[in-house]
Amino acid sequence: MPTLFYKGNTMAVGIFDSGLGGLTVLDAVHKRLPDVPLVYFGDNAHAPYGVRDADDIYALTIAATERMFAAGCDLVVLACNTAASAALRRMQENWVPQGKRVLGVMVPLIEALTERQWGDNSPPREVAVKHVALFATPATVASRAFQRELAFRAIGVDVEAQACGGVVDAIEEGDMILAEALVRSHVDALKRKMPRPEAAILGCTHYPLMAETFQEALGPDVSVYSQADLVAASLADYLTRRPEFIGDGQESMFLTTGDPVRVSSHATQFLRRKITFTAA
Repeated sequence: MPTLFYKGNTMAVGIFDSGLGGLTVLDAVHKRLPDVPLVYFGDNAHAPYGVRDADDIYALTIAATERMFAAGCDLVVLACNTAASAALRRMQENWVPQGKRVLGVMVPLIEALTERQWGDNSPPREVAVKHVALFATPATVASRAFQRELAFRAIGVDVEAQACGGVVDAIEEGDMILAEALVRSHVDALKRKMPRPEAAILGCTHYPLMAETFQEALGPDVSVYSQADLVAASLADYLTRRPEFIGDGQESMFLTTGDPVRVSSHATQFLRRKITFTAA
């Protein structure tokens, strides 16, 4: 991969999530681009987004993105599939200011699934995987954004979506026993609709924490795709090709609309390293 050249040897990238799930993306981006200051915004006061309507999600996502722009980010990644599904296209068409970019986390995953390079705009074609299970929040499932993006790139793929109610709440509360039980229940429900999926998409950035449970419940023959590493690789490639969106932010920060002490404690458990949030 080409070397990234940073403006003044530094830059800031914004990473947004309704809660803590986007920390899986932040961690992967930090490992891939260790010299990049990252501004993380968790809208914990309004989490989870998966049960909100599209207009509400849109307004909340814009408010968070504006805060990260103010912190020196010219590029913001919506590391929240619900926000990306419900708000991203509308933001890109109607709101994103000139000289700024807002990207989602869904496309890199679809590109990996369909084995297409970034920017491959050739017509949709047959791909090897024909039966795909999608696990996501109720709002992401309702948006059908995954199916829409997949249709741009592949034909003949059967997608069965399973809304995984309660999983994000359990992870945010640190109740991993409940989260594991819910994952197994949702996989069972999916299998009743699609007994033999070939691939499974973990369509929420909280779900990589439960990847082993998903894999065990689905069985060893199912390829499980999660987003963090794919998004980090795609982001590094994007910034190499589009250095004009390198921002002028000088420091990393963690912002939350929730209680900073409580969110910091959960985030530290989440990433297994000290994380300190401040009020947004």
